[in-house]
Amino acid sequence: MKQPTYISIQEMLDLVKDQDEIVVGMAANEPQTFMANLHKIANRIEHVSVTNCLPITNADFFIDEQYRHKFTLDGWFYTGVLRKAHQHGNISFIPNHLHLAGYKRLFHKKPNIFISAAAMPDANGYVSLSLSNVYEKQMIEAADIVILEINPNFPRTLGDLEVHLSEVDYLVKVDYPVPTLPDIEPNEKDMVIGKLIAEKINDGDTIQLGIGGMPNAVAKSLYGKKDLGIHTEMFTSEMAKLIKAGVITGKNKTLHRGKHVCCFAYGNQELYDFINDNPSVWILNGHYVNDPNVIGKNKQQVSINSTIEIDLSGQCASESLGTQQFSGTGGQADTAIGAQISEGGRSFIALYSTAMVKNPETGLREETSKIVTTLKTGAAVTLSRNDVDYVVTEYGMVSLRGTNIRERALLLISIAHPKFREQLLKEAIEVGYLHESFLV
Repeated sequence: MKQPTYISIQEMLDLVKDQDEIVVGMAANEPQTFMANLHKIANRIEHVSVTNCLPITNADFFIDEQYRHKFTLDGWFYTGVLRKAHQHGNISFIPNHLHLAGYKRLFHKKPNIFISAAAMPDANGYVSLSLSNVYEKQMIEAADIVILEINPNFPRTLGDLEVHLSEVDYLVKVDYPVPTLPDIEPNEKDMVIGKLIAEKINDGDTIQLGIGGMPNAVAKSLYGKKDLGIHTEMFTSEMAKLIKAGVITGKNKTLHRGKHVCCFAYGNQELYDFINDNPSVWILNGHYVNDPNVIGKNKQQVSINSTIEIDLSGQCASESLGTQQFSGTGGQADTAIGAQISEGGRSFIALYSTAMVKNPETGLREETSKIVTTLKTGAAVTLSRNDVDYVVTEYGMVSLRGTNIRERALLLISIAHPKFREQLLKEAIEVGYLHESFLV
């Protein structure tokens, strides 16, 4: 049986050829050693393309403008590092729903090389991909060359992300710390929104949460609930705490009962210690986990996501500021639609009512409404108005399920910041969503 070859960092770089298409692991699974050293081959190649998702490494090959003609980078989900480097002109976003990200990319192009971080091989000849299985196993099957940066610091996780060493071509021993996310403490607005959503979560529900102050506020508001389950895109630090506290058991789930299901994990060291060799946590293929039809098999599935702005018809722009890419669609549509397919399921979109935005004329930051009559020009609609259910701000919660445009406009205005409601009402009349009789 074929066994992988152990190679050095330099030998790993030597494997990259001119015109190669490379895909790397997602988020904490990003191969940091490879990314940090890739620029060193610039003098012997004309062009190399890298595809990534939710990156964490400030890699010179795309951060430093001098390499812009040598390397291009395509991203499924932007973070601050990609937003900053986008101006160089060699970075572009790949529109996607996360459960189809790998599948559709492979329809377009096949990778010459796939590289990911991973845990150490076990006694049975298997290596766990550790913290992500969103598209990684799909790429392993498709790539000409598979390289894993094996790291003793990475947790050995279970599900269907175990790879036999015969499927791997090369192993590189590394020893960097596992990337962590800081615990974000919810602010006052977060807690108001979190409590409103938590009131709608029932004992036995299966939940999906993301990262940030609002999801953490929801999680902190769930203590006292019983027998919740997890079927989520991202497994978070707050979820691990809820499991330890006995709030989440998964005993009432209708799909994978008793298992905490996700397709990647990202959080603090406490989370990584919890999921290490833990048979209750399954990290399964993202093509499966985030499929709305699979999500919908869970009864009482709850999806909780956030958005940048929402218009009065219900369209959510959650990933861009006008034409400027900010993050990505990720699993927002996957999970929101899946939750509404679910028997007894619910989907929540949360946002602050306002944001401080710089005025291009004065250069000063001004408070603006995040509930708007129309989205910014060029804004990407992450969640269509057909797929929006509950919307929550610090001023309340409304349900848009089954409502008409007139009803939606009035409902959304009712949870906008009070200082913007009159203006939104006037604008709704101007665009024809409401009749002027509503001013009386």
